[in-house]
Amino acid sequence: MNNRVSYVYIMFNFRNGTLYTGVTNNLIRRVWEHKSKTVDGFTKKYNVDKLGYYEIFADITDAIQREKQIKGGSRKAKLNLIETMNPNWEDLYYKLIQ
Repeated sequence: MNNRVSYVYIMFNFRNGTLYTGVTNNLIRRVWEHKSKTVDGFTKKYNVDKLGYYEIFADITDAIQREKQIKGGSRKAKLNLIETMNPNWEDLYYKLIQ
């Protein structure tokens, strides 16, 4: 078992806009990478740079399984996850770094 904490997260570009779901072992670093556009890919192309939702896992295997579940779900389900944790669609990154 991996003792590192892992995260599943959903990023967005604006309320009800484009969504991206990912998994990482360092949420602050990974969101910063999305924000600074240092990595080419989907989030850079579509300017997806706001953290809308995240979950914490003790094991990376569980996090990857949850990421696949979220990605395989409907857009409405993803929007509901964001709305439940973050009804005002704030960029949660700034709360993490305080």
